[in-house]
Amino acid sequence: MSGLARRRLLALLAGAAAALRALPAAAAVRIFDVEDYGAAGDGRTPDTQSIQRAIDAAAAAGGGARVLLRRGRTYLTGPLRLAAGIDFRVDGVLRVSIDPADYAQPSLLHAKSAPGLTISGSGTIDGRSPEFMERYDAADEWWIPKAFRPRLIVLEDCERLTIRGVTIVDAPSWTVHLVGCRGVLVDGITIRNQRDVPNCDGIDPDHCQDVVIRNCRITCGDDATVIKTTAAFPQYGPSTRIHVHDCVLDTQDSGLKIGTETTQDIHDIRFERCRIVSSCRGLTIQLRDPGDVHDILFRDVDFVSRYHSAPWWGRGEAISFTAIPRNADTKVGTIRDVRVERVRGRAENSVRIEGLGGGRVRDVTLERVDLTLGRTTAYPGAVFDNRPTAVVPPIEPHPTPAISIRNAEAVTLRDCAVRWSGALPESFTHALQAENAPGLTFSNFRGEAAHPERFAAIRIS
Repeated sequence: MSGLARRRLLALLAGAAAALRALPAAAAVRIFDVEDYGAAGDGRTPDTQSIQRAIDAAAAAGGGARVLLRRGRTYLTGPLRLAAGIDFRVDGVLRVSIDPADYAQPSLLHAKSAPGLTISGSGTIDGRSPEFMERYDAADEWWIPKAFRPRLIVLEDCERLTIRGVTIVDAPSWTVHLVGCRGVLVDGITIRNQRDVPNCDGIDPDHCQDVVIRNCRITCGDDATVIKTTAAFPQYGPSTRIHVHDCVLDTQDSGLKIGTETTQDIHDIRFERCRIVSSCRGLTIQLRDPGDVHDILFRDVDFVSRYHSAPWWGRGEAISFTAIPRNADTKVGTIRDVRVERVRGRAENSVRIEGLGGGRVRDVTLERVDLTLGRTTAYPGAVFDNRPTAVVPPIEPHPTPAISIRNAEAVTLRDCAVRWSGALPESFTHALQAENAPGLTFSNFRGEAAHPERFAAIRIS
């Protein structure tokens, strides 16, 4: 470097340093260490009141104050009320109390109308699910819960909400329930629940708007990510503008799901670049109520779907989009404008697109869907799972085509492929079977029947 160039570089660096010195100093984040408020952090002494005092003090201080649970410490606690504008940082272990008497509210961390709330940290929230179980049912291969088991995180009517980095293990019921929240980021959290505990969903946005769920790893017994509009919260409106991407999911129920609770509309949803390690349904829309589900995109997803024991909803379907009334008096809504693009997977049961009992499905496009179908478990097969419904048989005996379209309008298959794998049962049939499917179109569809000597590759009736 020449002397002139060096002098210019030094002058530039000096100017930049002067500019930085001229900037106003960033306000230091105030730390509210829970042990300064009396928390023992020994994993045995109840720390609920001490942690709550720290939360309340941080909320009063404002300015994004941080409540700190120290690394290397374990804090035993009952329910906590989180507050607006704080960073609740878990760097140690937050362990739930197993005493029902401690729970004035049925969740560990709860907040309502708390804008600017953050839950963060490198530590662990321990839900202690084994201690909320009554017994293991070996016949049905799942745990039977005790009468009381809390949800771990329930956040209601929160705006500008962030959950980042934390690890959550052994939730005894739903793990993260977001109710009527807006402007939400869930980033890089890990959920490791028991896969044989019922109802321990991963992340449930419910009547939420403008949500991003990204870079998460979720293992759970029930649905890994599931978007809902439950009956209990109509004041919060539809679930819309939700983007789930770059997540790894392992579940005994659905990997990426909408429903079953669909009392209001769910629309403008994107699921992208996710890997479903195991599930009993890969991609799912279960419409059972009056809301409409529309403008949905599944893109760049790899999945594995398989049968599990009888109590688990789902029977190994690769993709299941169904509109079926919940009850005889339900006026079920419509599934429409759904796209599935560049999706690849292995399954034990069909791609299923179907309206039943008055339910309506239309304008569904599958593009570059690559399915390998074969049996990998010994559970009974040749059924479709319609649950929950009291209108048609909950479990319907049905042969297994690779793709089944029934009572659906304007379905498009473009550049899709079907393969069969292993020893194929007699119940495996067509590559594509359609019944009452006006407007069905397909181009460059590749696939033979499971048993070409008995079935045509494509059957339309």
